[in-house]
Amino acid sequence: MKKITWFYMNGCPYCRNGEKAFDEILKEHPEYKAIPISKVDERKEVAFANAHDYYYVPTLYLDEEKAYECSPHDHFDDIKQHFEEVLKKAFE
Repeated sequence: MKKITWFYMNGCPYCRNGEKAFDEILKEHPEYKAIPISKVDERKEVAFANAHDYYYVPTLYLDEEKAYECSPHDHFDDIKQHFEEVLKKAFE
């Protein structure tokens, strides 16, 4: 199982959609609760966030590889689909 590092920012509407998508996915796949996830508030952990290559949040890393970076064009369904893909890869 791979570890997920989830970069987010409080107040970000895309991050809120990520939270909502994550909650829905866990209801559909409770087995994903076993995946180790480290949530990083980029405003509080600036040095750690700056050491990673991304611009938009939410961004998900699988181990040390970027697996998904939200785009300003991503809607809720897009975010949910990408989160689900990352969680599935992490669980394998």
